[in-house]
Amino acid sequence: MIEILKAILFGIVEGITEWIPVSSTGHLILLNEWVKFDLQPEREAAFMEMYDVVIQLGAILAVVLLSWKVIWPFALAKKEGEKKAAKKTADESWKLFGPVVARKKTIFMWLKIALACVPGLLYGFLLDDMVEELTAPYKAYIVAVMLILVGALFIIVEKKNEDKRPKIKTIPELTWQIALIIGISQLVAAALPGTSRSGATILIGIMLGLSRNVATQFTFFLAIPTMFGASLIKMLKYMKDGMSMNGSEAAILGVSFVTAFIVSVFTVQFLTIYISKNKGFKPFGIYRIVLGAIVLAYFVIGGLL
Repeated sequence: MIEILKAILFGIVEGITEWIPVSSTGHLILLNEWVKFDLQPEREAAFMEMYDVVIQLGAILAVVLLSWKVIWPFALAKKEGEKKAAKKTADESWKLFGPVVARKKTIFMWLKIALACVPGLLYGFLLDDMVEELTAPYKAYIVAVMLILVGALFIIVEKKNEDKRPKIKTIPELTWQIALIIGISQLVAAALPGTSRSGATILIGIMLGLSRNVATQFTFFLAIPTMFGASLIKMLKYMKDGMSMNGSEAAILGVSFVTAFIVSVFTVQFLTIYISKNKGFKPFGIYRIVLGAIVLAYFVIGGLL
């Protein structure tokens, strides 16, 4: 029962921090320092490496559910008698078969998202294991430092852009070049826990002229294939290393996964409303700096004792 409560706690933390730009991976790493599952010592490291990524997939499914009408590119053509209405439908979509059409804006959005995913895909196959091995001994310190640095950057960027009008106010306006740059920015978060994938992409988006709403929305949608891919890679690596989950581990992962999904539904709705009221990310920047300072002090002092 205690392990299930721990799994629920991890799911709650993931469901909240996956979407607000404070680093879900960083929070999970820190939480694991203080709340540890009762796992077999020889299996713990491999399981937690896989677990920290896969439960994020539960959070991602919340966006799929809430944004289904926006992200699903196919629809049934409306039966319109007027030529003007028919022409408008033809301009906005491609006819596939029968009454089924593909919405052009949605297709192009997914193509830009696919382009943004390429850097992360290459990183996952070519560099992930090497970087993981190099950073593993220093993860707690990296999390603390990156929480502070990215938090400070949020405050600076918000201050610099508070009187500026965004150049890009809708996702269709987002260029291929910007989509690729946003995709590249995810690599920093992949390599340095504590950065925050959503934090990196939102920051870069705002710096490139996207409105907060567009930067946040594109980040949400980009997370879908990114985290599906990351979860698949981690699962394949886990199985390739000859590992398989026992009943206790499967229960922990399943409970955290479902909890992360439920909490994410509310978190995404909260952040969407928050951004719609034209509120900035400065409070999250302050939170990151305070938390990072506390964590850094904790581990520095702990290392000296």
